[in-house]
Amino acid sequence: MAEIVNLRQARKQKARTEKERAAEQNRALHGRPKAERERQDLLRAQSERFVEGHRRDAAGSKAGPGSPEDGYPDGSPERE
Repeated sequence: MAEIVNLRQARKQKARTEKERAAEQNRALHGRPKAERERQDLLRAQSERFVEGHRRDAAGSKAGPGSPEDGYPDGSPERE
């Protein structure tokens, strides 16, 4: 004789198994250890500081030294 199966419980068990499989897949794709995340943040901050330190002009100024707004090309004010 066949085993009696409660269809409601079987459906719930199947859903639980499917959710667990999806969770395992997401952990493999997106999970990173804390040390790895912190290292990535540190490298990102260092590269941003490097780029900011090597900019040719200050972030707020539109014209640097030697521009027509400053007068003479050497950056000195215009003489009268």
